[in-house]
Amino acid sequence: MKNFLSIESCTKESLVSLVNSAELLKEARVCGDFSDNSLKNQCWGIIFSKASTRTRVSFEVGIRELGGSALFLSPKDLQLGRGEPIKDTARVMGRMLHGAIIRNDSQVEVESFAEFSKIPTINALTDMEHPCQIIADLLTIKEIQGTWDDKKIVFLGDVNCNVAHSWVWAAERLGFELILTGPSEICNPLEYLKKVGSTKAHYVDNPIEAVSGANVLYTDVWVSMGMEDQASERDGHFNAYQINQQLTSIADSDVMVMHCLPAYREKEISETVFEENAETIFSQAENRLHAQKAIMKSLVSTN
Repeated sequence: MKNFLSIESCTKESLVSLVNSAELLKEARVCGDFSDNSLKNQCWGIIFSKASTRTRVSFEVGIRELGGSALFLSPKDLQLGRGEPIKDTARVMGRMLHGAIIRNDSQVEVESFAEFSKIPTINALTDMEHPCQIIADLLTIKEIQGTWDDKKIVFLGDVNCNVAHSWVWAAERLGFELILTGPSEICNPLEYLKKVGSTKAHYVDNPIEAVSGANVLYTDVWVSMGMEDQASERDGHFNAYQINQQLTSIADSDVMVMHCLPAYREKEISETVFEENAETIFSQAENRLHAQKAIMKSLVSTN
């Protein structure tokens, strides 16, 4: 891969390779082995226009652990904040940086940056996808379930958000069953599923029907960043899709509960279920570090 811009653009083989690489990098870190210097003498730009905890920390630590240096830049630090076109910023940074990690509102802008900068570019979240999150999630499922093959994964809540979109593509590429369940009047994903031509991801309106026998229950916030003005409009529509003890009791007896964080207890997940599954959820968060390292290592090895 030259860039990591979406799960859509990945093959089954590249996804499996990234997860396996992340697993090995995690094992090395646990053993105190930091000998991998894939980014030695490299400086990577981290260009974020949206707030971040896990993504920023994992990338900054990951760059350093791979022997490189990180330069964090927000819009107020750049001429982007004054209207400079992304393609001009990209052509400047492409002559100075060795790679770029971008988190903003526009998938189109991230792809444009990659085109004009000609340096390895990573999508750290856009309006359409959150591909880095999915690599960490797949690693977590592999660690706990052993495989995602033949598993039923259910995404509850805002099923037309960037994380859900990336999960749809992961199901298409890897072949597991994905069920999306959320209020159709607020976040109907059918148009997106039709666009994808999905054969592995399906929408089910009824959450009880959706989670029956599920191996993995997954949720995210009901109001994504940049959609705060819709909070009152969305209020009350998602209540039936909260991951709580009623829904977990219908799922498989060994069901995994996952949340990409930050979590709003008693909204998308109950306090009780969150704490019962905290070890899994925070392992999922930790795995962001190993996933980011695997992604960067892959890009420098193929460029």
